[in-house]
Order: sequence, then C-alpha cells, then structure tokens
Amino acid sequence: MKRKGTWIVAGVISAALVGGCHGLAVATAGGDDSESPITGSALGRASAAALEHTGGGKVTDTEVGDEDGYYEVEVTLDHGKRTDVHLDKDFKVIGSSADSGEDDTNDD
Repeated sequence: MKRKGTWIVAGVISAALVGGCHGLAVATAGGDDSESPITGSALGRASAAALEHTGGGKVTDTEVGDEDGYYEVEVTLDHGKRTDVHLDKDFKVIGSSADSGEDDTNDD
C-alpha cells in the first residue's frame, strides 16, 4: 500500500511540473496581446519626438518593445492619415511608416 501511495504522489508532482512549465511557456511567449503602452515620463518624451517628426497631429497609440524600434508612437495627422514613428531608447527617430490600416471614414 505504501508503494502505491508513493507512485500516486510522484504522478501528481510530475503532472504539476509539466503543467507549470507549460503555463510559464505560454506566459512568456509574447504576441500581439502583450504590447505595452508607453507610460510615465517616457510617454511625454516619445510623444514630443514623434510630433516633432510628423510636424503635428495627435498621438493616438503607443507601444514599448516594437519590432521596428524600442518605442512606437502612432500619430494621426490633421488630414486623418496615421503614421507610426519608431524611436530608439534615447527617443531618437529611427524611422516612420504610414499606417497600413484601412480608413473607416468613407463608410457612409
């Protein structure tokens, strides 16, 4: 009877370890849902750099850890077009691109 209990405990521990490692892998895998917005003083600095680069507009989205730079700031320009401005860790512009999203304003 003692031997059977040992096997049951070993099986439960093994299952817990396998399940825990799987959960850790899922939590660290990343993906589109893991994008973090820029916060704190970095938000002000990144926004200012992006708006200077675009010559105005409104900051409509931000992201830390973008694939094209350390920061990404989405700016909606006065004419409605969106531009993604990519910045390095020192808030220097390293590139920008027109947002490829569809404009929904013509659906009337």
